[in-house]
Amino acid sequence: MANALASFNGAIHVCVVGESGGIGRALVDALVADPNVACIFAGSRRSPIAREKVIPFEIDLEDEASIERAAQHIKPHGALHLILIATGVLHLGEDLAPEKSYKGQTERAYAKAFAINTIGPALVGKHFLPLLTREGKSVFAALSARVSSISDNRLGGWHAYRASKAALNMVVQNFALEIARTHQEAIAVTLHPGTVDTDLSKPFQRGVAPEKLFSTDQSAEYLLKVIDKLTPSDSGGLFAWDGERIAF
Repeated sequence: MANALASFNGAIHVCVVGESGGIGRALVDALVADPNVACIFAGSRRSPIAREKVIPFEIDLEDEASIERAAQHIKPHGALHLILIATGVLHLGEDLAPEKSYKGQTERAYAKAFAINTIGPALVGKHFLPLLTREGKSVFAALSARVSSISDNRLGGWHAYRASKAALNMVVQNFALEIARTHQEAIAVTLHPGTVDTDLSKPFQRGVAPEKLFSTDQSAEYLLKVIDKLTPSDSGGLFAWDGERIAF
């Protein structure tokens, strides 16, 4: 998938937060193969291994000090053209599991879902948005989900996850409005990657048609194609893997 980011100017600097996840690692692999990409800053709780084009860093979305340190680590290397937040949590042992009804809600589940799905990416924006280039196209993108759409909700359930991702959509829409004041070609969006064969979706893949269950490499390819086609008029939106704009 060469030249996936053809709409960006010059040698592209990219940051991927969440390299240790399935989609995050696939995004880094795809970006390494793109001749337009000069370097990739790849972050996770445990610093990834350095390799061609990849500059690793440590980051913990539940620790703002680590987010700030990560931004300071990247800053001397020059401005970023693309920031990708490829993180998210749907289930986590006894702390978090998708609720089948409102009776299953717990304070612990909401706290964990919002900490990782909303507050962490919001704080990444706080410290990383100032690193975006002001010359040409730049994009801040965070993984959300179709189930974050309030207008599309027909089933109920999954309360903490739905709410945390819906809140993320609002946070990123705020970023879009504010960054446009200083960066004319900047874009901030949330992205729905589809149902991807990762640990996050593993318990919920039964009944998913084979053609609708994507590999991580497929998902990364689709997401980068969507990002490449984005324009400033799209900023603030939620987009699916196929480019469809999903109503909030």
